[in-house]
Amino acid sequence: MSQSESPAARTPALYVVTGAGPVGWTVAEQLAAAGHRVRVLTRSGSGPEHPLVEKLAVDVSDRSQLGRLFRGARAVFHCIHGSQYSAKAWAEELPGAEQTVLAAAGEAGAVVVFPESLYSYSEPNRPMTEEGPRDARGGKRGIRTALLRARAASATDTVSVVAGDFFGPRVRGAHAGERMLKPVLAGKSLMVVGNAGLPHSFTYVPDLAAAMIRAAQDPALWNRVWHAPTGPALSQRRIAQAFAAAAGVRTPRVAAVPGWALRTMGMVSAGTRELAETLYQFEHPFVMDSRASEAALGLRPTPLQEAAAATVAGWRDQAQ
Repeated sequence: MSQSESPAARTPALYVVTGAGPVGWTVAEQLAAAGHRVRVLTRSGSGPEHPLVEKLAVDVSDRSQLGRLFRGARAVFHCIHGSQYSAKAWAEELPGAEQTVLAAAGEAGAVVVFPESLYSYSEPNRPMTEEGPRDARGGKRGIRTALLRARAASATDTVSVVAGDFFGPRVRGAHAGERMLKPVLAGKSLMVVGNAGLPHSFTYVPDLAAAMIRAAQDPALWNRVWHAPTGPALSQRRIAQAFAAAAGVRTPRVAAVPGWALRTMGMVSAGTRELAETLYQFEHPFVMDSRASEAALGLRPTPLQEAAAATVAGWRDQAQ
């Protein structure tokens, strides 16, 4: 029997995905579609339905469970986010969970791949590249900076793949998610934050998932930060128009809540205060450059028309 015909060679590789939000779910789907075994770990036991996907209800902050569950995995895709969109929740939950996963993955000999945001970039006034400074301080931005530094200091191999604001078939809680798609598909006017006409980088989640999977496969790509393939920056008005065109509905009227109004509301509303912290992303151009990563990973962003059509179709499927 040749090496290519051996039972070991025929056994699909095992990958572990923690979390089944839009990123974790999409990573699991893409891995299974490529013929890999996937173990999805969530508190609820949720995840995509596929013969190669094993879904387990697990608290990944519990170190005692992870050694067995990570054993034999080539990579762990750590896609769990904070329980709330707040600096307090992130500080309490994310660092400890990451260290637990890193320790268990290191013992299993698996690289850990993280989806990452642009929050840590400390010079967002110019196009953000993989080599740009990531030294932002305070609030949620400072927490992301600290997480990246902890990964770099870990003895476990890691990869962090940065994305802009999400959009895609399973994206809900995002600027180009539910709060945009629901009014657009209903033919209603749309309210956005900041300035509706400024360029802003939006990343299609399937492109982020593909980049994470590609980065996991090549040790030469590990222990650094890459950018998910991301198309040219769009204004909030432009991406809403793309959704409307894909859905065959009228182009929405787009209005914007000015930053000063959100900041004023943030004085009495904790949720609005957390949103106002990132208003700098919508009051000035907020642009990421993924060309170096596209070349290294051998990937390109999905064309906007195709991505918008898939997003609308996915939203309609989930709404039924």
